[in-house]
Amino acid sequence: MLDVDTGIDDSLALLYLLASPEADIRAIACTGGNVAARQVATNNLAWLELCGAPEIEVALGAEAPLAAPLQTSEETHGPHGVGYAELPKPTRSLSSRSAADVWVDLARQHAGQLVGVVTGPLTNLALALEQEPDLPSMLKRLVVMGGAFNHPGNTTPVAEWNISVDPEAAKLVFDAFEDGTSAEPPIICGLNLTERVIMRPGHVAELAKAAGLPPERIAADDPLGERSRCPNPVIRHLSDALRFYMEFHRAYEQGFIAHIHDPFAAAVALNPQWVRTRAATVDVELTGTLTRGATVADWVGMWGRGPNADIAVATDPEAFIQHLIERVGGYAAAFNEHDEA
Repeated sequence: MLDVDTGIDDSLALLYLLASPEADIRAIACTGGNVAARQVATNNLAWLELCGAPEIEVALGAEAPLAAPLQTSEETHGPHGVGYAELPKPTRSLSSRSAADVWVDLARQHAGQLVGVVTGPLTNLALALEQEPDLPSMLKRLVVMGGAFNHPGNTTPVAEWNISVDPEAAKLVFDAFEDGTSAEPPIICGLNLTERVIMRPGHVAELAKAAGLPPERIAADDPLGERSRCPNPVIRHLSDALRFYMEFHRAYEQGFIAHIHDPFAAAVALNPQWVRTRAATVDVELTGTLTRGATVADWVGMWGRGPNADIAVATDPEAFIQHLIERVGGYAAAFNEHDEA
């Protein structure tokens, strides 16, 4: 079960899962975050159609957070959430079910087998928990991209984007796992680790090569908004999306790079061995004037509460990037003879 606010790095996470033979995507939930929820849904449907993916249920979820107006980040992900990419308009249709209903139904149908990965705000999952409080015990595994632990935020000085969009939902989710009824605590991939998972222009060139194509060129000295001419539609759209993301990071003095938080979380959902984790009790600040949305981890039991999360603290970033390139590039190779207008 994939829950996203697609999003450039969410797009790459979706392609990674489509490229992974061990992944069987049962449904995609869409929530407002990087862009509005309906644009998120359009992006997901467009990627699925572009890739000729099997019919996968795409469910519209929460269009606003539980207790605050929606904030979006078009300056980070582009006006449609996919950077400079111009995905073809999808003909596939949205599910008639809500994302929260899909969460609950799939968890009940596949008790002990369903793996959930959330790379956007936790609103849909929080609404599902209100319907089915026992949902944590039904999941095989939950992986969340969110939070920042002993690390600066990327939305406020202390808050990470996904949590800051809907901190009330995040707190509901973390609290739901505190009683120890789940098979295992959720794995939380926060900025402390995901900001080490970096794609650079050379990695985009390698991605094209892995698809059997000439190296795709993205360079820091290119004119703003330069577009790919790659004949492979998957590589072309990814290149145009990642270029926008790199330009954004450079504008905020982080270098001509792309932090790819969400594909990493997707990989951990399939294979937790990608990370070393440390158990902690995680809570979310809701009322602080300067600290709303901050994720606070009690690593040593000072609160006297049981751990409710396994926080990812270590990985091999370059090994993961090479794995991602090989997998997504190999998947994209199937589209070398196809192009859309």
